[in-house]
Amino acid sequence: MNAVLFVLIGLEVLVLHFTPSYLVVGLLAISTVLFARLVSVTVPISIMRFFREFSPHAIKIMTWGGLRGGISIALALSLPAGQARELIVSATYVVAVFSILVQGLSLGFLVRKRGSSDSSGRIAAA
Repeated sequence: MNAVLFVLIGLEVLVLHFTPSYLVVGLLAISTVLFARLVSVTVPISIMRFFREFSPHAIKIMTWGGLRGGISIALALSLPAGQARELIVSATYVVAVFSILVQGLSLGFLVRKRGSSDSSGRIAAA
């Protein structure tokens, strides 16, 4: 199903009309999405720290590792036709491409630099 989804996503990107203003909105959406992810990770971890220990960099790693992609694009593509749909779909593509390329390719580096991993390569709890 993921393969079919990404083929359809690839076909849709061919007919999108990216304008500079859509790109600016997409770049603003990246920072908004990352901030929302930071808040949604920080609050539960801050509460759960009363019950268990976490890596000192767990919040940074979980925030950067929250990849967005196929589902968000599929939801944006399901909107009815109109100018708002083009803006939302374009911004969603910008966020998804940033997430997959930049975050996905740099996550391993971040974990090696910031995370304390055990012998199996998993992030240790302490």
